[in-house]
Amino acid sequence: MDMPLHINPVKTSNIDAVDFDNLAFGSTFTDHMFVCDYRNGAWETPQIVPYAPMDMSPAASVLHYGQAVFEGMKAFKDDNNGVWLFRPEQNAKRINHSAKRLAIPTFPEAHFLEGMKKLISMDSQWVKQGLGNSLYVRPFVFASGAGVQASAATEYRFMIICAPVSSYYGGEVRVKIADHYSRAPQGGTGYAKAAGNYGGQFYPTQLANAEGFQQIIWTDAATHEYIEEAGTMNLFFRIGDTLLTAPTSDSILDGVTRKSILDLAKHLGIKTEVRPIRVDELLAAKKSGELLEIFGSGTAVVVQPIIGFGYKDEKFETPLPENSLALRLKEHLMDIQYNKTEDPFGWRFKVCD
Repeated sequence: MDMPLHINPVKTSNIDAVDFDNLAFGSTFTDHMFVCDYRNGAWETPQIVPYAPMDMSPAASVLHYGQAVFEGMKAFKDDNNGVWLFRPEQNAKRINHSAKRLAIPTFPEAHFLEGMKKLISMDSQWVKQGLGNSLYVRPFVFASGAGVQASAATEYRFMIICAPVSSYYGGEVRVKIADHYSRAPQGGTGYAKAAGNYGGQFYPTQLANAEGFQQIIWTDAATHEYIEEAGTMNLFFRIGDTLLTAPTSDSILDGVTRKSILDLAKHLGIKTEVRPIRVDELLAAKKSGELLEIFGSGTAVVVQPIIGFGYKDEKFETPLPENSLALRLKEHLMDIQYNKTEDPFGWRFKVCD
């Protein structure tokens, strides 16, 4: 790194106290964290320090005005103990894209990548082998400066924390298509990974949970006529012989897994279309038998088949077909992530051996 890095390693690792066979997603964290503060118009010397609680002023701007953005990615360990990231340069670009929308200073991409690489290397024993096992990596930045004036803060903190994980979802997933609540309006912050985008989803998702659905398919805020994305996933629909997904916009997140699936599908000769998808089109395809599969994509889930959906007072089942594209694409993608096959796209990023 051009910027100096201060490292304060733990004296004793906590890894022996962790039950890796019974991990709750994102609730157990590794020994170290990456921290860098922004003060007086510049980023200071970054540090890797022991994972621990931190002091914060009750007047910290993030607590009052929500200036916070984050990313999510995974590190994978192959059969030879090599540790890999998957397209982290995309996350480095996207967190700065998100930061700009919330008036947060951008963080140098080279420092993002090198700091994360060093952090994961130090905690590489927390990355376990085996399909489904990984290290979830959470970079984030928030307004740390104290003050309750309604304006952009002048001090910020950039951090990276890591959590060993296994599969995100267990069991069957059904979703409800939104016809009242909205995730993000046009011109808003929907394309950014802003913390508030997710907080605003929790209440309508709780209502959907009470009806037996695990997530919501969000529709456009203006008319609720067009499919956008699910709570933590971009969406794909297999209608006939075509794989469809909605185009990204200022209300839809440009998912790294989403764009990877599109590239992989084209590489495998699968017909794809990126275009607006109306709810009415989806319902008509289901009733005519042309809707063969629905699945979500995202860092946490990779690919998640959706076996049913609801709209207004109707419920529909979409069981996995024998020749599931979702499972085929998931297998190909994970084989690249875990270094089990060739990577024709150059997506793997070596962390350490």
